[in-house]
Amino acid sequence: MPRISTLLGAAFASCLSLSSPLLLAQTTQAKVTSQARLDAIAAAKRDFAQFVQYQVQNHAGSAPQGFPLEVADVQDLKDARIAYGFPVYTIDPADLISGRSEMKNMAKPTGIWRFVVTLNQQPIGLATVEQVDGKWETAAYGATVLAKDLDASMTAYANKDRSNVRVLRIYQAQSDFLEVGSAQDGAVRYAPLHSARQSLLMQRRDGATDGGKALLEASDLLEPLRAAIKQNMNSMR
Repeated sequence: MPRISTLLGAAFASCLSLSSPLLLAQTTQAKVTSQARLDAIAAAKRDFAQFVQYQVQNHAGSAPQGFPLEVADVQDLKDARIAYGFPVYTIDPADLISGRSEMKNMAKPTGIWRFVVTLNQQPIGLATVEQVDGKWETAAYGATVLAKDLDASMTAYANKDRSNVRVLRIYQAQSDFLEVGSAQDGAVRYAPLHSARQSLLMQRRDGATDGGKALLEASDLLEPLRAAIKQNMNSMR
């Protein structure tokens, strides 16, 4: 019995040893992702506070033409805030064209975060945050139409902590999507946002309470995406 116990103990230790690198890698990645989220949020809030202070001090009355956020009066920015953020994912066009895998498996993080800016709980634009020379900073404000569309889709399909959704941008197709994972069947479906509906000539499907039937399957998107990618890439040559 002592020998058997010793052998079992050795085998158990060996299993732990073999699994440790994977567990360590997963733990490390989780920490990196969590830290990136915290750093991106901190940068978004810091930079927005500076942006508001500058705009309020230098502009009075109506927002100037081309102002990046949708406010009637620049002074309204005093009540605006960074609401929530999300990492942006993309898919290599070559992977989409070849169909090497499912869309959900082809998506990779871009390293860019976007934050919804709200005024009185209504979206007025997005803040784009990215890492430059190791420092997180806000690169741009704007995209009011996308902010409203995205926020409505988040409200319709995201769970409480938005852990079942990802924002996907296919740059070469000029298309944005909200990827939605179902808690019921584990399936992944997609809500085409304004840019995708415009670029891919898709009609918006209404109905947020129909169990996900308003969402599109990946198979519905592949051919329109491939066609848009090829057309846009050919026009650049």
